[in-house]
Amino acid sequence: MEKKLYIATAIPYVNGTPHIGNALDYLLGDIWTRYQKQNGHDVRFQVGTDEHGNKIAAKAAELGITPKAYTDSTYVNFENLMKKMMTSYTDFVRTTDDHHVASVQYIWETLKPYIYKGSYQGWYCVGHEAFFTDKEVQATNGICPDHQIPYQQVSEDNYFFKTSAFTDRIRLALNDGTMQILPEFRKLEFLDLIKDGLDDVSVSRPKKNLTWGIPVPGDPEQIMYVWLDALANYITVLGYPDRPEWKEYWPADVQVIGKDILRFHAGIWPAMLLGLGLELPKKLLVHGFVNIGGAKISKTVGNVIDPNEIIDTYGLDAFRYFFSRHIPTLDDGDFTWEKFENAYNNELGNDLGNLIQRVASMVLKYQAGVIGETGQSEHDMTAYHAAMDGLEFNKAIDEVWNMVRSLNQYIDNVKPWEVAKGIGKDPEAEPHLAEILSHCAGALVQIGDLLIPFLPATAARIHEIFDSGVVKLPEGVLFPKVYVHTPDPHASKA
Repeated sequence: MEKKLYIATAIPYVNGTPHIGNALDYLLGDIWTRYQKQNGHDVRFQVGTDEHGNKIAAKAAELGITPKAYTDSTYVNFENLMKKMMTSYTDFVRTTDDHHVASVQYIWETLKPYIYKGSYQGWYCVGHEAFFTDKEVQATNGICPDHQIPYQQVSEDNYFFKTSAFTDRIRLALNDGTMQILPEFRKLEFLDLIKDGLDDVSVSRPKKNLTWGIPVPGDPEQIMYVWLDALANYITVLGYPDRPEWKEYWPADVQVIGKDILRFHAGIWPAMLLGLGLELPKKLLVHGFVNIGGAKISKTVGNVIDPNEIIDTYGLDAFRYFFSRHIPTLDDGDFTWEKFENAYNNELGNDLGNLIQRVASMVLKYQAGVIGETGQSEHDMTAYHAAMDGLEFNKAIDEVWNMVRSLNQYIDNVKPWEVAKGIGKDPEAEPHLAEILSHCAGALVQIGDLLIPFLPATAARIHEIFDSGVVKLPEGVLFPKVYVHTPDPHASKA
């Protein structure tokens, strides 16, 4: 029996508002899910929120409410963004869910042979809620590059997870392709990071230093450290360990993560799975950061972009288009309002929107809306499918745009309006025109099919207009021109 498919996304910490990185996780997960469903597969697609840890407790205390009440009020910001993005997720996990909490305690008990108590002394970053090695701290001159705050020296008695015991098996899995890290250069970076072996990790903190989290079974004075709790979500959400259906979906086919959390997902997470006797995820899709005009996004600089604002101003498909095509799936990308608006007006508006309008109008004008026999478009889709399978979604949508451009070029070359002038004079004119227009309509239907994973609403509009064999002209323009952030080139110069 063919295994059912499973894609998982990193769960964001709920103490902030959703940012572009979260939106990218949902978008990449959604593109893959829609593509697999379109190809007849059964897919589970997980999203969720990470709700334990000191930052949550501190924020709740500041507001005078319980940590749970605080997370109840903030997790919806993420859920609302997922819904606004039309994310086709099947499972939403909160790390405060009863099932998750009980499952994590079961996981702890199962991993006990690899857990020992020890004294921890090390560098801690409050922003990451994570410990860092001397080597990592020295490499960044003692200051966390992501949060611009110095690491703190911490000394406490904790439980440790013997990650070091799994170094060889993890290295082997990465080298033989059992667990792939994409892109390849990220895999090489990670292998270099663990060339001297994985370090054992602290998996609990004393209750006096960490109040809000899952208690360690059998030791109420210790609270489970956020990484063990958070990473477990990928299996607990499927029903591990008590609901047998989890076995139909695990191992994950793809886990979507940002490059900043690769070391946890390629080191600690596989070690946990091996300790539980479970298979490793097949692929880790590691996307880069979105920079703003070449500069790193930073709250202090104030160059944060809100995915909600983009969607509210330009529409969802415009958002999905830019971030799937103009931000490389497997590398860092760059956003500016001007780039976004140019892509929206020129590529979506002119290239695709006008093309749909042109073809629909000509079929209506010359053939009373009747399309006639559409043949299969002869465009070779091998490169599109190869890019989708290789998780390079930007290359796949580039292929679709090659089709859009070549269809525009074809219309400019064959000039159907000139052919139409011969009707009544030249017996060949009418069948020739019918052939041209049915070719255009057929190519647009194929473009619509290929856009389903990327621009679901636009794909549905294309099918609505051309599918029935009789053109239904769309109401309004598909991508009306918007000039909020760049000057309108058509504005009159006073």
